[in-house]
Amino acid sequence: MMINNDTVKRDAQRRSDQIHAFRRELAALEKEDVLLLDEHQARGVVNYQNALLAEYRKAFDVDGSDQEKRLSWGMKIASLMGALALAASLFFLFYQFWGWLGTASQVVVLIAASLGSFLLTIWVGARDGSGYYVKLVGLMSFACFVLNITMIGQIFNITPSDNALLAWAVFALLLAYAYDIRLLQVVGILCVIAFFSARMGAWGGMYWLHFGERPENFIPIALLLFFLPQWLDHRRFTGFAMAYRVMGAMCLFIPLLILSFWGQSSYLKIDLDLIEGFYQLMGFALSAGLIWLGIRKNWLHAVNTGVFFFVLFLYSKFFDWWWVLMPKYLFFMVLGLMAVLLLVVLTRFRTAQYANVENQP
Repeated sequence: MMINNDTVKRDAQRRSDQIHAFRRELAALEKEDVLLLDEHQARGVVNYQNALLAEYRKAFDVDGSDQEKRLSWGMKIASLMGALALAASLFFLFYQFWGWLGTASQVVVLIAASLGSFLLTIWVGARDGSGYYVKLVGLMSFACFVLNITMIGQIFNITPSDNALLAWAVFALLLAYAYDIRLLQVVGILCVIAFFSARMGAWGGMYWLHFGERPENFIPIALLLFFLPQWLDHRRFTGFAMAYRVMGAMCLFIPLLILSFWGQSSYLKIDLDLIEGFYQLMGFALSAGLIWLGIRKNWLHAVNTGVFFFVLFLYSKFFDWWWVLMPKYLFFMVLGLMAVLLLVVLTRFRTAQYANVENQP
């Protein structure tokens, strides 16, 4: 039910934005004497649109102007900061008074906090039409769940395991999908990345907490995350597909960047220069491919991510090659010229894309 309500709210906000855009365009057309509505038509359109806007505002609390949208962004930031602050407060509150409680009391408090915050999230989610408060309470519930598993493990001296990461990921993603909380989706994705990378490291004979020493452990889960939105329908969730792609791309390119300078961390047992050169070429090729795919699919987030990592790979190699050999003014001049060249290439891509759109029937 909650998902359907969020979907309807997004549709209402989109329709509200269309109405305001229509009014601005109509005013411009009337000013240029391109389109003039008679008084009866203009009044009918205005009355119909005002009725729709009033209905949307009452039912879904949509933003009716650019100023209200800016205020909504402020409310989102306040909600995020409040959630992080309350989670930190809860964490330090536990540790402040933890030593005063017996083992049984500690277990009861942990379970009560986790279960109570989860039930509070459900209660708030059923009554919060704006979505700000359920995001705040949802993040608190996740913090309580993490504390629950971590501190119960310490109480009973349970050996740390990567299975905790999987439990955190499942809980975070359940809350994210139930109440459209993208921040919890990102947290869940990070837990999934850590779990699968740790598990791959353990399969290779490594202690699971040292999984970061083998950057190649991240590559399989990175590819899975990037292509996951192609297999699942995320149209009802705001920005979820984008988050999977961006996190997947970052999970891929950061290890490639590390391997391009630190070849000894690779599983490959060949010459270090060959390893680093191979991953350098992979970084350039895949980032360029991501830019191409983003343009083809009209994924602006993919284009921006690909450009960022392509430039990062390019500038890091320039620094590696020429920082010592070149005068500093010449080094930065080369960087500037490369930026201009990249800008020209992207401009040509955008022009070609615009031409393709115009030629479509």
